Amino acid sequence: MNDTPPPSPNASMSAASHCCCGRAQPYDACCGRFLDAGAYPRDPETLMRSRFTAYRLKRLGYLIKTWHSQTCPALTAEHLEGTDWQQLDVIRSKAGLKKGWVEFIAHYAEEQRQGQSNPEQLREISEFRKVKGRWVYYTELESWPGQ
Repeated sequence: MNDTPPPSPNASMSAASHCCCGRAQPYDACCGRFLDAGAYPRDPETLMRSRFTAYRLKRLGYLIKTWHSQTCPALTAEHLEGTDWQQLDVIRSKAGLKKGWVEFIAHYAEEQRQGQSNPEQLREISEFRKVKGRWVYYTELESWPGQ
């Protein structure tokens, strides 16, 4: 586990800082390749990690770009305010030819009155789909496929 404290949610990541997606890699060699340099994640887990980083850094454009057009909500910058995404734990992931899945726990805190925050968790099984050779987030599932 990375002992370096994560950046504040409004901060930009420096190239040398550890990526906040949970992998012990510098940001520019990890999610920075996708959020800043225009590369595309090659599998659903990498996309999930980059999307967590985008939520943490409040990168609305990246979240919309990596969301399937049929399921993407009318997301605005206001939707990203008030949540401090703190840590991502990937439980399992699987990639098929056109669909993939990632089960994860995202740790976060919602800002309350007077600057107080309550630590919370979001546990989800996400489905990803490959569209025109690129993985995109599709939807949340009730259970792991096949179970």
